[in-house]
Amino acid sequence: MVIVATFCVVLLVFTTIIHYEVLHAMSVSLPTIGVPPRAKLIVVIFGAFFAHTVEIMLYALSIYLLAHYGGLGALDDSTRFSLSVSFYFSAETYTSLGYGDLVPGGGLRLLAGAEALNGLLLIGWSASYTYIAMERFWSNDDKRTALPATQAGAAADAPSSARRRAET
Repeated sequence: MVIVATFCVVLLVFTTIIHYEVLHAMSVSLPTIGVPPRAKLIVVIFGAFFAHTVEIMLYALSIYLLAHYGGLGALDDSTRFSLSVSFYFSAETYTSLGYGDLVPGGGLRLLAGAEALNGLLLIGWSASYTYIAMERFWSNDDKRTALPATQAGAAADAPSSARRRAET
């Protein structure tokens, strides 16, 4: 159990660092990307998806190593256990989907619980980052496309002044 707990702490640290670095890289690079601000949403989504996929792979690899080589647990039927099954279980757990078709046993139960909580936190972090980034880029886009105040005022008055002239 101590080995599994150590894996939990190490994975928590590594996944947090990975997530931070990916989001930080996007924060630095997004302002310089020459695409319309609204299209930057695609970059943010793919960046977050990439980070989550790498984090899921780390958990899957840990599950596989702990179960296959460490004998510290199992995922249901050991006859179909493989790295791809570990990846599937990890993705299911990380996202808190929880179909229940694979149930961890032994020390893997602790790792699965830690992964679900970590995934929930990191997905929430991605969601808040996406909201903040898009709000910033969309407001910058609105500022760039808005007319200067004097032109905006003149444009707003044009229809009413044209109406007044037509009425007289």
